Amino acid sequence: MNRLIKFTLLTAMLLMPLLAAGGWTLQHWIGTEDFRKRAESEVSVALGVAARIDRIDVVVWPLPAVVLGGIKIQTDPALTLERLELRPSWSGLLLGRLELATVLVHGAMLPQAGIDALLVVLAKRRLSAPTAHEPEVAGNTKFQYIPRRTVLDNMTWVSTKGASTVLDANAYLDERGMPEEVSIKVLKGRWHGAVADLKRRGNDWTLLAKVGGGTVKGAFQLQEVPQLGAAFSLDGQLQTTAVEVAALSTAPQAVLSGRLDADTTLSVRAASIGALADGFQTHSKFTVGQAVLHGVDLAKAVKTLGLSRGGETSFDTFLGQVITRGRAVQFTNLAASSGVLSANGNVTVSPTGALSGRVNVDLAAATLGGAVGVPLLVGGTLDAPEVTLTRGALIGAAIGTAVMPGVGTGVGASMGDKVGHGLKKLFGK
Repeated sequence: MNRLIKFTLLTAMLLMPLLAAGGWTLQHWIGTEDFRKRAESEVSVALGVAARIDRIDVVVWPLPAVVLGGIKIQTDPALTLERLELRPSWSGLLLGRLELATVLVHGAMLPQAGIDALLVVLAKRRLSAPTAHEPEVAGNTKFQYIPRRTVLDNMTWVSTKGASTVLDANAYLDERGMPEEVSIKVLKGRWHGAVADLKRRGNDWTLLAKVGGGTVKGAFQLQEVPQLGAAFSLDGQLQTTAVEVAALSTAPQAVLSGRLDADTTLSVRAASIGALADGFQTHSKFTVGQAVLHGVDLAKAVKTLGLSRGGETSFDTFLGQVITRGRAVQFTNLAASSGVLSANGNVTVSPTGALSGRVNVDLAAATLGGAVGVPLLVGGTLDAPEVTLTRGALIGAAIGTAVMPGVGTGVGASMGDKVGHGLKKLFGK
C-alpha cells in the first residue's frame, strides 16, 4: 500500500509541471484576439444569429476547462450568459477523442421571446439545409460534443409577460443528449422555493415536486410520433396533494387561495419543444380546502344587484373540474358552499387572462327572506374579476324590489333571468 501511495505521488509530481506548461501554452493560444473572433464567427454561423464573446480563458482549477465569458446572442431580446464553462472527458482524451463531460452555465438571462426567436431561426435553417450523411471519425458519433452533465447556476428566465424566475438546475444526459435525471430548485419569482426531480427510464418519466407546502407526483410518456409535423407526443398523470393554490398563480394577486388536491390527466402533440405550452391539453378534478375567492364578495354582489366590487368570499368546500387547451382554461361543474351561501357555475379564462362565465348564487332565508338562486355574469380579468347581474335578472330584481322589498329582490332576479332566457330561445336572439 505504501509503495502504491509513493508511486501515485511521484506520478503526480512529474505530471504537474507538464500540465502547467500545457495549460499555459493552451491559454496563450486560446486567449488571443484572433481565436476569440474565430469562435464568435463559428457560433454565429451555427446559430444563424450574430453572437458576441467578450473573452475566452483556460482554467485548471478545480478542474481543467475552457471558459467563455460575456456571451451575447443577439436575438430580440438578446440571450446572455455571464460564464460558460466546458469541461472535457478525461477518458475520451486518453483515447484521443474530444468529448464534453460537463457544461456549466452561470448567470444566464433567457427571455422567452428571445428563445422563441432563436428557435424560429434554427427551424428555418433545418428546413432549408440539404440532407447530408454525417460520417463517423475514429469511432466518434455526432453526439460526442453533447455533455453528459449540464449545470445551470443562477439562471433567469423571463416570461413573455415580463415575469422573472431565477433557478438552479442539474441535468444528466445520455449519449443522445436525452435527460436521464433532472433536478430544479426555484430561487426567486413564481414558485419560489419549489424543488423538482425528474427521472427517465426509456420513454417513461417520473416527477416528484414540492411546491406551495404540498407535493406533485407524476408519471409521463414522452416519445417521437410518426405523424407529419408532430415531433413530440406526451401523455401522463399528475397527483397534487395539499398544494397552496396561490403558489401556482401567475397573476400578481391570486384569485383563489386554499389547499389544492387534484387528479390530472394530460396530453400534448407538438412540432417542437417550444410549442409544447400551446399544445397542452389537460383535464383535472379538484377540491380546495379552506378556499378563499379574492376580488369578489358574492354575498354582497347579490345584495347590491352586482354593483359591488372587490372583497372576498370564504368557502367551506370548493370543488369542480378544469379543462385546459393550450393557454385557455375552462372551469366546469364548480360547486362551493359556506354558511348561508352556496354557488355553482362555469367560468372560462382566455389566453389573455380575460374571464367569462356564469355563477348562480344561493343565499339562505336570513339573508334575502328565502333561499333563491341569483344569477351573476363573471367578467373582468384574473387581476380584477367582476360579477354583474344578467339583463333579465336586473330588470326582474328592480320589479321584485318595488313589489315586495327584501325577498322580492332575489326572487325577481331569479325569475327575470329565466324569463329573459326563455325569450332569447323563443326569438332566437
